[in-house]
Amino acid sequence: MILIKNLYKKFDENLVLNGIDLTIPQGNVFGILGPNGSGKTTLLKTILGMVIPNQGIIEVFGQNISKVSNYRHSIGYLSQSANFPPNLKVHELFTLIKNIRNKKSDYKEFLGRFNLDAYLNKKINSLSGGTRQKINIALAFMFNSPIIILDEPTAGLDPISLIRLKEMIQTEREKGKTILITSHIMSFIEEISDQIIFLFEGKIYFKGKISEIKLKAKPIENGFPNCLTDFEQAITSILKDKNV
Repeated sequence: MILIKNLYKKFDENLVLNGIDLTIPQGNVFGILGPNGSGKTTLLKTILGMVIPNQGIIEVFGQNISKVSNYRHSIGYLSQSANFPPNLKVHELFTLIKNIRNKKSDYKEFLGRFNLDAYLNKKINSLSGGTRQKINIALAFMFNSPIIILDEPTAGLDPISLIRLKEMIQTEREKGKTILITSHIMSFIEEISDQIIFLFEGKIYFKGKISEIKLKAKPIENGFPNCLTDFEQAITSILKDKNV
């Protein structure tokens, strides 16, 4: 589904992606983890064509994305920040995106999942950050895309909305979709991911199942708080090894 070979990206003198090789098959949820500045968002944006790499090849559906752009029509995307035209009303925003994508969508289904119907006639700039994030999520899911990319989807969500998001991800996974997710909430990633990718300084430190990364955890007597789960211990172990 997604193939990445020898991917490099620099911003000025800062090497953000440092030789990424990655194959992401169809029908899995991939959690992308790493400390701040490890290259998570940049990696997602190179797949989307929003960031042009200095070197490397990315193929989506077998197409080299440097030569085509129509593959983007098959991707649903949630950006890290929900920045929308502030004076648009909610229903106007959904109509605008639907017209731009020129694809059929029953977006009202996704509005209903987050109880957003009452906000349809409200302007974006009058809404709370959490409500804008729910709209952001609905936009990412509304076109039945085979690939869904979610950059920090849990930001600003209340507990009930977080449950709804998990349900939506599970439903889309059962349809055979490929979902890429970044999040700083370890319990969320552990619960919904089939595999994880851990980035450090622009390189892939680990790729595999959560059960496999747990084997990397050092014994709890080596300074881990008792409150950490096995998965959190494994991540902490990596960060300690890297002196982060």
